Amino acid sequence: MNISPSGVIVPATADTTTVSLPEPVHSTIKGDPGALLVAAQDCNGSFENIPVKRKKGPAPRLTEPELCRVCGDRASGYHYNVLSCEGCKGFFRRSITKNAVYKCKYGGKCEMDMYMRRKCQECRLRKCREVGMLEECLLSEDQIKAKRLRRQSTDPASPAAAATPTLPAKMSPEQTEIVEQLLKAQREVLHPSKEDVEKVTPWPNDSDQSKEAAEARFSHFTDLTILGVQAIVEFSKRIPGFLRLTREDQIVLLKSSAIEILVLDVARRYDEKMDMLYFWNGLPYSRHNFKHAGLTELVNPMYDFSKRIRNVHIDDTAYAILASIIVLSPDRADVSDHHTVEKMQEVFLETLQAYIKTTMPSDRLLLPRILMKLTDLRAINNTHCEQLLALKVENHKIPPLLSEIWDVPQ
Repeated sequence: MNISPSGVIVPATADTTTVSLPEPVHSTIKGDPGALLVAAQDCNGSFENIPVKRKKGPAPRLTEPELCRVCGDRASGYHYNVLSCEGCKGFFRRSITKNAVYKCKYGGKCEMDMYMRRKCQECRLRKCREVGMLEECLLSEDQIKAKRLRRQSTDPASPAAAATPTLPAKMSPEQTEIVEQLLKAQREVLHPSKEDVEKVTPWPNDSDQSKEAAEARFSHFTDLTILGVQAIVEFSKRIPGFLRLTREDQIVLLKSSAIEILVLDVARRYDEKMDMLYFWNGLPYSRHNFKHAGLTELVNPMYDFSKRIRNVHIDDTAYAILASIIVLSPDRADVSDHHTVEKMQEVFLETLQAYIKTTMPSDRLLLPRILMKLTDLRAINNTHCEQLLALKVENHKIPPLLSEIWDVPQ
């Protein structure tokens, strides 16, 4: 059993399969503040090759027609993760489903264009893969049949629709795969291990009102915040498509979204009856605890948001999707590839909409209520840096990593 700073007895349990915190926690604080952010580019897991789901259908209209990245013909949309024409889309699907093996007659170095695509199938398939077409995006025959049946059941003119009552929208196989990947990432990295938590600065006795005790309480919360930031970085690396962005955009998105995800995560665990916030160590903290750590002004918006979000049901799945939407916000300052980030975010917005329709079809206002909370989080984000600067003026020691993430001058 553990006794929290609020005097509440809680079980001494923790998920030990997750975030790896450097030894000890203060070595992270004193080390290279940009190292954790740059590490977002280095992912050894299988998530790096997860397809970026693009919105199907016609490509967006521009002043110039968009071209197939395989052969240069006019593109019809995003197929199997790549902007491509109908011909290359069908060629890739047939080649993969039939396990076709081709042989180039010209040494395997053909330059692919609209002419050569008909002459050399080996080089055409190689070009498909080089530009990013992924086999994982192909539906199995069973999935295709299921998709066709779903389409028929929603067509008022079809016999199936006449005999079938209206059902909530179902998630597509691609959306289901996205959710499974996000939940796996959530299980693996969003809960610090017991060993990580033990490295956090201990909470002093409440009767100790010395300056040293106040500094220790402040360090306790900053150490917990570092745990949360590390978890968010690791989770973001597992968002499908995130590692395909430039490293610069990855860093911008992580830095600008971290506080919003931290607040959302803590708010989900708010105990309204006791008026306490549960952090990543599983322990509850009262307003009194934050006051004695010198964090009253910083934490008040978190309490206010936690109360406002009580009428919104955000389970683990919705939270994982929503966190991805927050990370992939194309309107963040200094994002260079707005178009790609926006397209990626659309995938998760559609996934969240499908998930809500599937699991809570009767609550038609749930999605708007959830998305409105993003506006509240953005407002908290906008005032957060000012509050951190105020803490620095009061001579609080903000760890370099947090200063780097939130652009607080050293």
